[in-house]
Amino acid sequence: MERLVGKPAPDFKMPIVKGNGEEFGEVKLDDYKGDWLVMFFYPLDFTFVCPTEITGYSKQCAKFEAEGARVLGVSTDSEHSHKAWINGDLGKLNFPLGADKTMNVSRDYGILVEEDGVALRGLFIIDPEGIVRYSVVHDLNVGRSVEETLRVLKALKTGGLCPIGWEEGEELL
Repeated sequence: MERLVGKPAPDFKMPIVKGNGEEFGEVKLDDYKGDWLVMFFYPLDFTFVCPTEITGYSKQCAKFEAEGARVLGVSTDSEHSHKAWINGDLGKLNFPLGADKTMNVSRDYGILVEEDGVALRGLFIIDPEGIVRYSVVHDLNVGRSVEETLRVLKALKTGGLCPIGWEEGEELL
């Protein structure tokens, strides 16, 4: 897999369902120019670990927005599956869910499990100029930390050298 960090983010365009579970639309990388983008991939709708992450990011969405970041969740499910899940067990969200039905976005970001047609738990922070500044990939059965994503976003925004465990307000190196 070729590294993405420090390079322009792979371009994308895909259908979405808005977090209200009612409206469909389309999203592309250019829609996020000028903002930080926290884009996370998850394997499948109607599963066990995925809703814990999705609702965790949704509950903290205002904190991401306060940092000038927008959140986008993505899986290889259809926008119709996303809508059914939001209006069923998942509940309303504060960000849209992208439908990577072609699997091209997951493939371009290097996280597609081809034989299963699902994405690994990939997380990418893309800066306002469209450069990938952070990526982390988990196995399917391990959820990510929303708090760590926020910490890393804040650290990246400093533009400085942040030591291990750095928290907002602490000195840079």
